[in-house]
Amino acid sequence: MASSTELTDYMGFQALLTEEERLVRAQARRFVDAEVLPIIEAHAQAATFPRALVARMGEQGFLGPTLPARFGGAGLSATAYGLLMYELERGDSGVRSFASVQGSLVMYPIHEYGSEAQRERWLPRLARGEAIGCFGLTEPDFGSNPAGMKTRAVREPGGRWRLNGTKMWITNGSLADVAVVWAQTEEGVRGFLVEKGTPGFSAPELKGKWSLRASVTSELVLEDVLVDEAASLLPGVRGLKGPLACLSQARYGIAWGVLGAADACYRCALDYALQRVQFDRPIAGFQLQQEKLAWMVTELTKGQLLALQLGRLKEQHQATPAQVSMAKLNNVNAAREIASRARTILGANGIMGDYPIMRHLANLESVYTYEGTHDMHVLIVGEAVTGLPAFR
Repeated sequence: MASSTELTDYMGFQALLTEEERLVRAQARRFVDAEVLPIIEAHAQAATFPRALVARMGEQGFLGPTLPARFGGAGLSATAYGLLMYELERGDSGVRSFASVQGSLVMYPIHEYGSEAQRERWLPRLARGEAIGCFGLTEPDFGSNPAGMKTRAVREPGGRWRLNGTKMWITNGSLADVAVVWAQTEEGVRGFLVEKGTPGFSAPELKGKWSLRASVTSELVLEDVLVDEAASLLPGVRGLKGPLACLSQARYGIAWGVLGAADACYRCALDYALQRVQFDRPIAGFQLQQEKLAWMVTELTKGQLLALQLGRLKEQHQATPAQVSMAKLNNVNAAREIASRARTILGANGIMGDYPIMRHLANLESVYTYEGTHDMHVLIVGEAVTGLPAFR
């Protein structure tokens, strides 16, 4: 069993990692311990994003690390990327969300579907944290059904496109230098790069959140936004397969990331139970608390092994969207319940900012819903095993 300063590893899954993967995880853990944990609670309480971490994450190679070196990536394995997400979310879901959006939802589509000029212009800057991106798919009336999106792009004379519409719940939106916006066209759904400062484009920040308070969430408003086709249109994809492929990348990172939040809550509860004395003995010695701890470490361990196998399948180009959905729905649900049970072990102390549990628990309520709700992922897996779609 690992010490309280190490990643929880009850079944020795780290022995299955490569040396590079272990080094990436250790590097990320040091970063989170030194630069995230000392400041994150204050940012969550104040509902501010720790902007200073962006450049530091870029320096560490945490932004788009699976991309080729020529575009600022490190060519890391899918498993190494997952372990990075694990450690970043051990710090806070908002920090992991920033890196996940930057890498999986912005850099990934530019790399996969963009022109060479678009790649060269944006990817190195995004990798260094010199530019920030966001991903515009969800709309006020269309989340689980992106095919119903109302945002439209119309081709104009002179090689330009006119965009109109609204996107909602956009991570990094108010910070972003470039937005990957998906819109309906006569050619099907297309992706566009819309730069900050383009006339008619705005990104008002959403205020009053009780979850992901150390993360920026915004609306994107496009009112007769004119963009140049060569600089803006992603030429390499048409249809919903483009944004859905991006979501699969992000969901994969979430399946790993939430385990970091769960690990932080479990270790906090275990340490507290060993130190908290009631009736002349540590509460860790009571059956009810041991049942909670045993359940928590079991679910965390199952999630680790599920994520690891998914990572290996992904590296072999064999992972299916339904398998990603299974990992996302299982691990988020387990992490959410682990955080809840951990809170009960701490009693009233569990709601205080002196401990990370309530912050993680509140964050996980959002993660349970975003990048595909829990219920939608259940139905995706259900269709995969029965061959019968239940949501159409």
